[in-house]
Amino acid sequence: MDLNAPSFQTFRHDGLDLSFFDKGDPAGPPVLLIHGFASSALVNWVFPGWLKTLGDAGYRVIALDNRGHGRSAKPHDPALYHPPAMAADARALLDHLGITSATLMGYSMGARISAFLARETPERVRALVLGGLGIGMVEGVGDWDPIADALLAPSLEEVSHERGRMFRAFADQTKSDRQALAACISTSRDLLSVEDMGRIAAPTLVAVGTRDDIGGSPQALAALMPNATALDIPNRDHMLAVGDRVFKAAVLAFLEQHAGH
Repeated sequence: MDLNAPSFQTFRHDGLDLSFFDKGDPAGPPVLLIHGFASSALVNWVFPGWLKTLGDAGYRVIALDNRGHGRSAKPHDPALYHPPAMAADARALLDHLGITSATLMGYSMGARISAFLARETPERVRALVLGGLGIGMVEGVGDWDPIADALLAPSLEEVSHERGRMFRAFADQTKSDRQALAACISTSRDLLSVEDMGRIAAPTLVAVGTRDDIGGSPQALAALMPNATALDIPNRDHMLAVGDRVFKAAVLAFLEQHAGH
């Protein structure tokens, strides 16, 4: 684990102050990292070593704290957390930094946000890495209402739902705003259609852990896309796949081919 936290900056979009870092090689091809639900740029990308891995490989590494997460503003209105709004935050960050197009790498909810951004403004996306979310992007990822209940429960002890306990413990550990997260989980799961995925022409790597019971098949999602490859991250669940060595090696090989080095 690389615990050296980078310095963060702030920009304003949609009335919200949003936090991000811009590190790595400033002259390198830009990679924009979009973290998952209840996580943050630090938890998703710095601590598991992605900033170091990508920076050492010569990339400009940019990551934002999604609205409701990390150091960014945390509104409690569920209407503000639909994926197109969160994708617009990421696009606004590229605008703020004067970046015409970048490779997008998202994990879980961040993969969904990345796909929405690629669908809406394909010219901004050189390539896509969709981690932790396969066919669940289209078919859904199960019933997450218990997660919202778990986040709003008085304490972890009162949560019996297994996945709810996992996310409540994670939220407590990261000292998150649980009301903001409960608002986010209720509306951030909008699905993309088979047709939507078929229109995303950017080179794409879809990577999901073989023990992930949330994301769904990466092969099934990749098959819907004109230019996508699937990767099984061996023996990893939804939480542990993020920093996996096999995943990192595959992403570096993919970026070498498609990110504009």
